[in-house]
Amino acid sequence: MTSNPGVTRLPLFPLTAEVSEQGHLVIGGCDAVELAAEFGTPLYVFDEIGLRARCAEFIQEFGQRYAGTSVVYAGKAFINPALALILKEEGLGLDAASAGELSIARAAGFPMEKAYFHGNNKSAEELELALEWGIGRIVVDNFPEMALLDGMAGEKGVVTEILLRLTPGIDPHTHRHISTGTVDSKFGFTLTAWDEAVARAVRAPNLNLVGLHFHLGSLIFEVEPYREAIGVVLAFAAEMKQKYGFELSELNVGGGFAVQYTLASPAPPVSAYAEAIAPAVISKCRELGLALPRLVIEPGRSIVGRSGVALYKVGVIKDIPGVRRYVAVDGGMGDNIRPALYGAEYEAVVANKMRAAEAGKVTVAGKFCESGDVLIRDIALPEVAPGDILAVATCGAYCLAMASNYNASLKPAVVMVREGKARLIRRREVFEDLSRCDVV
Repeated sequence: MTSNPGVTRLPLFPLTAEVSEQGHLVIGGCDAVELAAEFGTPLYVFDEIGLRARCAEFIQEFGQRYAGTSVVYAGKAFINPALALILKEEGLGLDAASAGELSIARAAGFPMEKAYFHGNNKSAEELELALEWGIGRIVVDNFPEMALLDGMAGEKGVVTEILLRLTPGIDPHTHRHISTGTVDSKFGFTLTAWDEAVARAVRAPNLNLVGLHFHLGSLIFEVEPYREAIGVVLAFAAEMKQKYGFELSELNVGGGFAVQYTLASPAPPVSAYAEAIAPAVISKCRELGLALPRLVIEPGRSIVGRSGVALYKVGVIKDIPGVRRYVAVDGGMGDNIRPALYGAEYEAVVANKMRAAEAGKVTVAGKFCESGDVLIRDIALPEVAPGDILAVATCGAYCLAMASNYNASLKPAVVMVREGKARLIRRREVFEDLSRCDVV
């Protein structure tokens, strides 16, 4: 049994995480217990130094193996103006899944020419905005979208650059809810439609087909599926060059790179993905006689996941003799629905008892009116008491992005920490926010 879970789990927390002399969790030079007192709980804390370091790591690891690489952050993991500015400063592009995500980045001054617009059912209104805002690439998902976009671009007298999203039929061996590259997927052109998709795209007068895109899924711990998909898609590109004169300028291999959520599930380093993907593209292009395209990767979770920590205050503790001990916190599925949605697992520490020995296993439950509102099952922690601050690791991705106002709850505040200073990047909601869109 682990004697000191706080220290043991520290590597799962942000790059700057450490334990103070008082036995408190410290992130970015800020005491987590003091942050909770100042800003309230639930509170999401982002480590700016770690976040920037992760951006630089992707650029370096892929860039040194493939000079023509663009790192494009997947905004669906989490986006807000402060984060968009950091991405801009670090030289990343943006992958957006909605006009809303694009609008957040645009409001922060993010260069729209470095944005990629995804989605399986983009509305005419969204495509209109994408054209008006000068989005760099629109990733076309299906034939109706292609026809609609071609017509809209023609009306504006512009030629817009597109990629085609292909579904390569490759199983990435991840949860079925986050697997997108298999045959049975709502995303992209299925294998039997690839040829026709290219044929129509190269004939469309107002579209310029510059590349091909695939995305296998999320939380992919294996590198072989990337190699397999690259081989399939590049072989197809070579065929389309012979058949239609299509020149592949960009190959977008998506993202899905895994992060470590628990001690039992280590993820490959960025270098492992880079070493699998870059040489595969180079060798296959040489084999097929293709010029090397620009390589585009779309990390989201793997950029921001580890840099985010959720802080909660412990409330009611319920013992069921011979069954379990429930430790209830003041958040839950309203701010992190991932455990309830697809059984996501997390690790946590008691931020004010980092040096305390574990006292047994507990189940961390949320405050929402659902039996499924459980954040972590059977985790070993020190003796927990009401008022303690629980810190959950690796909460930077998909927690805030999928947060809701279920039970008319208030979405949490978000702070960015760096070198002992904390700045609010999103205020906590107030009750007036709950009805601000309602009409009586």
